[in-house]
Amino acid sequence: MKTNDTGTLVKNSKAYFNYFLSDFTEVGLELVGTEIKSIRAHGASLSDAYIVEKGGEMFVLNMHIALYDKGNIFNHDPLRTRKLLLHKNEILKLSQKIKEKGYTLVPTRLYMTRGRAKLEIALGKGKNNYDKREVMKERDVKRTVDKAMKSKHTED
Repeated sequence: MKTNDTGTLVKNSKAYFNYFLSDFTEVGLELVGTEIKSIRAHGASLSDAYIVEKGGEMFVLNMHIALYDKGNIFNHDPLRTRKLLLHKNEILKLSQKIKEKGYTLVPTRLYMTRGRAKLEIALGKGKNNYDKREVMKERDVKRTVDKAMKSKHTED
Protein backbone atom coordinates (compact mmCIF):
# COMPACT_ATOMS: atom_id res chain seq x y z
CA MET A 1 0.00 0.00 0.00
CA LYS A 2 1.43 3.36 -1.04
CA THR A 3 1.56 6.12 1.57
CA ASN A 4 2.02 9.84 1.08
CA ASP A 5 4.61 10.25 3.86
CA THR A 6 7.59 12.41 2.95
CA GLY A 7 9.40 11.98 6.25
CA THR A 8 10.92 14.69 8.38
CA LEU A 9 11.15 18.04 6.62
CA VAL A 10 12.62 20.07 9.50
CA LYS A 11 14.23 18.94 12.76
CA ASN A 12 14.94 21.20 15.73
CA SER A 13 18.38 19.98 16.80
CA LYS A 14 18.76 23.00 19.09
CA ALA A 15 15.88 21.66 21.23
CA TYR A 16 17.64 18.32 21.75
CA PHE A 17 20.76 20.20 22.88
CA ASN A 18 19.04 22.72 25.19
CA TYR A 19 16.35 20.54 26.82
CA PHE A 20 15.72 17.12 28.33
CA LEU A 21 12.75 16.06 26.18
CA SER A 22 9.85 13.76 27.08
CA ASP A 23 6.14 13.25 26.30
CA PHE A 24 6.32 13.61 22.51
CA THR A 25 2.96 14.49 20.89
CA GLU A 26 1.88 14.86 17.26
CA VAL A 27 -0.23 17.95 16.55
CA GLY A 28 -1.72 19.54 13.48
CA LEU A 29 -1.11 23.11 12.32
CA GLU A 30 -3.56 25.72 11.08
CA LEU A 31 -1.87 26.98 7.90
CA VAL A 32 -2.73 29.11 4.87
CA GLY A 33 -2.19 27.98 1.27
CA THR A 34 1.20 29.52 0.60
CA GLU A 35 2.56 28.20 3.93
CA ILE A 36 1.90 24.56 3.10
CA LYS A 37 3.48 25.01 -0.34
CA SER A 38 6.57 26.56 1.24
CA ILE A 39 6.79 23.75 3.83
CA ARG A 40 6.65 21.13 1.08
CA ALA A 41 9.59 22.94 -0.55
CA HIS A 42 11.56 22.60 2.76
CA GLY A 43 11.21 26.31 3.53
CA ALA A 44 10.64 26.14 7.30
CA SER A 45 12.75 26.56 10.44
CA LEU A 46 12.05 25.58 14.05
CA SER A 47 15.26 26.84 15.65
CA ASP A 48 13.75 29.68 17.74
CA ALA A 49 10.17 28.38 17.92
CA TYR A 50 8.29 27.85 21.17
CA ILE A 51 4.73 27.07 22.22
CA VAL A 52 2.38 29.06 24.45
CA GLU A 53 -1.12 28.48 25.78
CA LYS A 54 -3.62 31.37 25.51
CA GLY A 55 -7.31 31.15 26.28
CA GLY A 56 -7.53 27.37 26.19
CA GLU A 57 -5.69 27.13 22.86
CA MET A 58 -2.07 26.42 21.97
CA PHE A 59 -0.01 28.51 19.55
CA VAL A 60 3.47 28.16 18.08
CA LEU A 61 5.49 31.39 17.97
CA ASN A 62 8.66 32.26 16.01
CA MET A 63 8.29 29.31 13.64
CA HIS A 64 9.72 30.67 10.40
CA ILE A 65 8.08 29.57 7.16
CA ALA A 66 9.75 31.22 4.18
CA LEU A 67 7.71 33.20 1.69
CA TYR A 68 6.47 31.06 -1.19
CA ASP A 69 8.45 32.13 -4.25
CA LYS A 70 5.44 31.82 -6.58
CA GLY A 71 3.12 33.56 -4.11
CA ASN A 72 1.55 36.90 -4.93
CA ILE A 73 -0.19 39.52 -2.77
CA PHE A 74 -1.73 36.69 -0.75
CA ASN A 75 1.66 35.50 0.54
CA HIS A 76 1.85 34.93 4.31
CA ASP A 77 3.85 36.63 7.08
CA PRO A 78 6.89 34.36 7.70
CA LEU A 79 6.81 34.63 11.53
CA ARG A 80 3.06 34.78 12.16
CA THR A 81 1.56 33.04 15.19
CA ARG A 82 0.09 29.68 14.15
CA LYS A 83 -2.61 27.78 16.01
CA LEU A 84 -1.98 24.15 16.98
CA LEU A 85 -4.79 21.67 16.44
CA LEU A 86 -5.26 19.67 19.64
CA HIS A 87 -8.19 18.17 21.52
CA LYS A 88 -9.29 20.04 24.64
CA ASN A 89 -8.20 17.25 27.00
CA GLU A 90 -4.71 17.23 25.39
CA ILE A 91 -4.45 21.01 25.89
CA LEU A 92 -5.47 20.69 29.54
CA LYS A 93 -2.96 17.90 30.15
CA LEU A 94 -0.09 19.80 28.52
CA SER A 95 -0.94 23.13 30.16
CA GLN A 96 -0.88 21.46 33.60
CA LYS A 97 2.57 20.07 32.89
CA ILE A 98 4.03 23.39 31.70
CA LYS A 99 2.81 25.10 34.87
CA GLU A 100 5.36 23.00 36.77
CA LYS A 101 8.64 24.78 37.41
CA GLY A 102 11.17 24.58 34.59
CA TYR A 103 8.98 22.87 31.98
CA THR A 104 8.13 24.22 28.55
CA LEU A 105 6.69 22.94 25.27
CA VAL A 106 9.16 22.79 22.40
CA PRO A 107 8.55 21.88 18.73
CA THR A 108 10.99 19.12 17.78
CA ARG A 109 10.25 18.29 14.14
CA LEU A 110 7.95 19.12 11.23
CA TYR A 111 6.86 16.40 8.82
CA MET A 112 4.14 15.41 6.35
CA THR A 113 1.62 12.62 6.92
CA ARG A 114 -1.06 11.81 4.35
CA GLY A 115 -0.59 15.22 2.73
CA ARG A 116 -0.95 17.15 6.00
CA ALA A 117 1.78 19.02 7.86
CA LYS A 118 2.28 17.70 11.40
CA LEU A 119 4.38 19.15 14.19
CA GLU A 120 5.93 16.96 16.86
CA ILE A 121 6.06 18.76 20.20
CA ALA A 122 7.73 17.65 23.40
CA LEU A 123 7.75 18.60 27.03
CA GLY A 124 11.18 20.01 27.79
CA LYS A 125 13.10 20.76 30.95
CA GLY A 126 16.06 23.10 30.47
CA LYS A 127 19.58 21.70 30.71
CA ASN A 128 22.27 23.32 32.80
CA ASN A 129 25.62 24.30 31.27
CA TYR A 130 27.37 21.25 32.71
CA ASP A 131 24.77 18.99 31.07
CA LYS A 132 25.44 20.65 27.72
CA ARG A 133 29.21 20.27 28.17
CA GLU A 134 28.68 16.57 28.88
CA VAL A 135 26.75 16.19 25.60
CA MET A 136 29.50 17.98 23.66
CA LYS A 137 32.15 15.78 25.28
CA GLU A 138 30.25 12.59 24.35
CA ARG A 139 29.83 13.86 20.78
CA ASP A 140 33.58 14.55 20.48
CA VAL A 141 34.48 11.10 21.84
CA LYS A 142 32.07 9.43 19.41
CA ARG A 143 33.50 11.43 16.50
CA THR A 144 37.06 10.45 17.47
CA VAL A 145 36.14 6.77 17.74
CA ASP A 146 34.31 6.83 14.39
CA LYS A 147 37.30 8.51 12.73
CA ALA A 148 39.67 5.91 14.19
CA MET A 149 37.41 3.05 13.05
CA LYS A 150 37.19 4.51 9.56
CA SER A 151 40.97 4.87 9.24
CA LYS A 152 41.41 1.30 10.56
CA HIS A 153 39.04 -0.06 7.88
CA THR A 154 40.75 1.85 5.07
CA GLU A 155 44.13 0.35 6.01
CA ASP A 156 42.84 -3.24 5.63
